[in-house]
Amino acid sequence: MDSWEAALLVIATIGSLAAAAGAWVQERRSSTVQLEAVQRKLDLIIEHLGIAAPGEAEVIEHLEQGRTVEAIRTYRKQNGVGLVEAKQAVDRMADRRTRG
Repeated sequence: MDSWEAALLVIATIGSLAAAAGAWVQERRSSTVQLEAVQRKLDLIIEHLGIAAPGEAEVIEHLEQGRTVEAIRTYRKQNGVGLVEAKQAVDRMADRRTRG
């Protein structure tokens, strides 16, 4: 095997690894998006049924004391969600509380 064949083999191997890594990242990203959509739907169902979600009492306690940032931080920690999703969920909880 001469040097150009070895170089082509290395390039082909790197290309195959890159393609496999790209497919893995895309699959993982797709799973994350699907999981976030399911979480949003569950939040809406829980809200519609008026059920207190696990850990919601601590978040509501922070809201009652006017500590919105701490409520969002607690919600994120308990549910493993991003900042925007946590803020939206806490805002929905606050709206439910004001509507009574």
